[in-house]
Amino acid sequence: MSAATVTASAKSLPDEGRIGLRANLRHIGALVRRNAMQIKQDPESMFDALLMPIVFSLLFTYVFGGAVSGGDRSQYVNYFIPGMMAMGGLNIAMSVGTGVNDDFRKGVMDRFRTMPIARSSVLIAKLIVETGRMLVSTLILLIMGFIMGFELKTGPAELAFAVVLALAFGSSLTWIFMLLGLSLKTPQAVQGIGFLVIMPLQFGSSIFAPTATMPDWLQSFTDYNPLSQLADAARSLTSGQGPVAHPVTVALVWAVAITAITAPLAVRKFRTKT
Repeated sequence: MSAATVTASAKSLPDEGRIGLRANLRHIGALVRRNAMQIKQDPESMFDALLMPIVFSLLFTYVFGGAVSGGDRSQYVNYFIPGMMAMGGLNIAMSVGTGVNDDFRKGVMDRFRTMPIARSSVLIAKLIVETGRMLVSTLILLIMGFIMGFELKTGPAELAFAVVLALAFGSSLTWIFMLLGLSLKTPQAVQGIGFLVIMPLQFGSSIFAPTATMPDWLQSFTDYNPLSQLADAARSLTSGQGPVAHPVTVALVWAVAITAITAPLAVRKFRTKT
């Protein structure tokens, strides 16, 4: 079947507004199971979620932790681990963009578009599975943190809320990278643009080090960087120190705004991509 035929078939299908909620949920569930089975058949696809939190925890704590905290690595672990909760979703979200792009190049997405299913269900199912990968990565990060001396000074409820907040923000970023994956021509382009976005956000934030010693212009950037707000919220929720309401509110507003803007654009691009 040619690409033109697939596109014409996809456009001829009834729009998803005619598909009921129950059917839509059933389609999403089936696609979630399909994506989960793909991970089961290809366990190497979980390496980034499983290994990245371990590598980053060891690398930053034992290479940079002593210098940043004046030699007190235990203090740095308590600073760094909540910050890493903000970063985990960003890295996984970028891999989603390259995967979506590759699926289109292989024709997988074209086959989905010929089926009588809601177009949004394909992307929502992808989002659910990737959020699950983010949860696994975050749990491994916390296990590593506790092994390395991370101290939870609040309670399980506050820690759970910090995890949920990180997942919500990471899920919103997934929509951005799915949109990039649908818009750019190659996985390499998605990865290149992704790094251009990720690097300033990661290192121009309070994830790895306090911002007090940064130049004024960089501090101004970190104040508006949503990753800084998310990292500060996670620290406040796990340490019981510092303001909680402001960084939590800002992080949630960013997550809702990003999703509200990019999710409809991604679904529209999925419908019309040729």
